[in-house]
Amino acid sequence: MRTLHPLSCAASGLFLAASLTGSAHAQAPVQPDWPTQPLTIVMTFPAGSGVDTVGRLLQDSLQKSLGQPIIIDYKPGAAGNVASEYVARTRPDGYTVVFATSATHGVNAALYKKLPFDVEADFTPVSSIVDVSNVLTINPAVIDVKSVKEFVDLVKANPGKYNYASTGNGTGTHLAFAEFNAKAGLNITHVPYKGGPDAVAALLKGEVCCYMSQVAAALPHYKANKIRLLGVTTKARVGVVNEVPTIAESGVPGLGNFESFIWFGLFGPKGMDANAVTKLNAAVKKALDDPAVQQKLVATGNTVRHETPAQFRATVKADRAKWAEVVKASGATVD
Repeated sequence: MRTLHPLSCAASGLFLAASLTGSAHAQAPVQPDWPTQPLTIVMTFPAGSGVDTVGRLLQDSLQKSLGQPIIIDYKPGAAGNVASEYVARTRPDGYTVVFATSATHGVNAALYKKLPFDVEADFTPVSSIVDVSNVLTINPAVIDVKSVKEFVDLVKANPGKYNYASTGNGTGTHLAFAEFNAKAGLNITHVPYKGGPDAVAALLKGEVCCYMSQVAAALPHYKANKIRLLGVTTKARVGVVNEVPTIAESGVPGLGNFESFIWFGLFGPKGMDANAVTKLNAAVKKALDDPAVQQKLVATGNTVRHETPAQFRATVKADRAKWAEVVKASGATVD
């Protein structure tokens, strides 16, 4: 299977020019026999990232269902905006889609003052794939508590004493913790790091007391008893750590309806061939219905969630509004 290398991008050229990739604003002619050539899934983040791991798990099943090779093309940069713009400007024939997240198609719309595309108007939602829960993760050597309620009580009793890590200013891990702080009424200092590995390392070293980690990133250290998991950020418990309650179960005033997670999903450019959308959505559903695929996804802390294109469009719209409020409340900005 051929894998394309990431495109390098100068700081002054994070976004690709529309003239290089064609226009996505014309409705593609219906192709009854689609697909007749390989498909390219453009990854918003690098090899080894969460989207890449999930995409790779689906790759073989999609190839079998569609009868064509699936090429994985990495175009990381600008928090996923490089890949998003590339696909927004491609031909809407269904042969190029982007593996995006609620960060790239929700958070970024509020975080960046100006994007060269609209996350709703310039894309065709194809299918949601998984929900990715975060989990309130602590280093018990720094803050020795055993529940969300104990955590909130201790931090409230010591305003400004504790620091929390994130994978960067305005990222999902930052905003999830910022929303948690606002609803629980906490005064705790944000320390942004350059990514997940650095944030986890800081937590393990005791540089920070806590981190709203993705479940998959926390698992090995949790199993090694190096960290403690207090509560997941989804409405329902996460299968692979089912013993960990949800934050909403904590009984803390303000957190009864707490929910903060990232979804992964596929988008094509505006005007994508309707037959291609239908067939690709069906292929995704078939992959997600496969017990072997489900087991692998659940084992890494994901929750499978397939939606029709119409349902996914509604999810994107609702999430965009939600994250706009969270970003505003957090004061997060991007230089």
